[in-house]
Amino acid sequence: MEDRKGKKVRRLILFIDSGDTLVDEGSECRAAGSEVVERAQLTEGAKEAILLLKKEGFTIALVADGIRESFENVYRQHGLRDAFDVWAVSEEVGEEKPSPRMFRAAMDALGLQDADKGRILMAGNNLKRDILGANRFGITSVLMSWSPRYCMTPEGPEEEPDYTVRTPGELAALLLRLDAEVETRA
Repeated sequence: MEDRKGKKVRRLILFIDSGDTLVDEGSECRAAGSEVVERAQLTEGAKEAILLLKKEGFTIALVADGIRESFENVYRQHGLRDAFDVWAVSEEVGEEKPSPRMFRAAMDALGLQDADKGRILMAGNNLKRDILGANRFGITSVLMSWSPRYCMTPEGPEEEPDYTVRTPGELAALLLRLDAEVETRA
C-alpha cells in the first residue's frame, strides 16, 4: 500500500510498550522525590529498530503505563519523540494495561475500527499487562522476553504470547516478515 505521496504504508500496525521493551527501566533517573523519569537508556537496538520500522512505513503507537512527561523526556533525549504516530499513556487514559481502554485509546487516536484488530500487534515485556491485555482485546501479542525484572513464564492461556522475541531487532524482523506474508495474501 502507498499513501498519497507514494510512500509505502504497511498493513500491520505496531502498538508498543515502553519500560523494559524500548527503555531499560534499570537506567531510569529521577529527581529526588519525583516520579517523573528525567532520562534513561534505551534497550540495545531499540532506537535502530523503531527508526527502521518507521522508515519502512509502519504505523507505531506507544501504549504505555506511566507519566506522559517521563515518556516525553526519554524519547526526546533519544530523538524518537516523533517516531510514534500516537501515544496512549495510562496517566491520560485513566487506567493501566491490561485495561481494554488503553488499547481502545490507541485505536481511536489512529481512527481504527474493530475490523482493524487483525492488523495490530502489541509488543511488550509484561505477561500480566501487555500480553494478557492484548489477548483479551483480540489483538496479536508479542512478548519481549529479555527483562530479568519480570516473570517470563505464563500462568495460564491468557498470558501465552502469540510470538516471543528477545531483542528489538528481532521484533523489527518479525513485523517485516509478517507484513510481507499479509501483502502476499492480499
